[in-house]
Amino acid sequence: MTDDSETILTLRRERMVLEQLEQRGVNDPQVLGAMRKVPRHFFVPVEFVEDAYKDGPLAIGEGQTISQPYVVGSMTAHLHLTPDSKVLEIGTGSGYQTAILAEIVKVVYSIERIGTLLAQANQIFQKLKYENIKTRLGDGSLGWPEEAPFDAIVVTAAAKSIPEKLVEQLHLGGVMIVPIERGIHGQQELIKISKTKEGIETKSLYPVRFVQLKSDTVN
Repeated sequence: MTDDSETILTLRRERMVLEQLEQRGVNDPQVLGAMRKVPRHFFVPVEFVEDAYKDGPLAIGEGQTISQPYVVGSMTAHLHLTPDSKVLEIGTGSGYQTAILAEIVKVVYSIERIGTLLAQANQIFQKLKYENIKTRLGDGSLGWPEEAPFDAIVVTAAAKSIPEKLVEQLHLGGVMIVPIERGIHGQQELIKISKTKEGIETKSLYPVRFVQLKSDTVN
């Protein structure tokens, strides 16, 4: 890739942050800084590099997608992360959401059930020199119990109901963001779950469209 091409992609990334995030209410400076820095075009198939900063999801193979930038930024902002946060991500996918998290927090644990996608993501993490990302191949619905509890959990696939095993692995005071299937027509809502002394509090954020969360024990 030429220097001119890199410059053009950098300008597109800046415009993405301004038009797709800031102008739509995402104002967390940590999130905006991460999304200005992480090269989204590294995480999409080569044939989609020109579309990397457009307002929409893109196919990454294996029936999976990289979420649109607004959804990535919004989900991350709703986690209320700090530099000391310990985060669990369910669904590494392309690795883009993982990299955004890694720019903000101390350590990210990410689980992916499709080996080819995880291998590709790990290659990109190595290329970009991320040393605070730990990955695992497996069933994300089971979480990563030996590393629990987590300050925040983000699920990047739609569950049929609130994943109880993940709630158990959430630190008291922690937050989980998860798409949940609603109704009989496949509608999905992004749900924010806060774990309190009294139990869990849920808040519906907005309609979304994710691939389904696959579980070896349920699906």
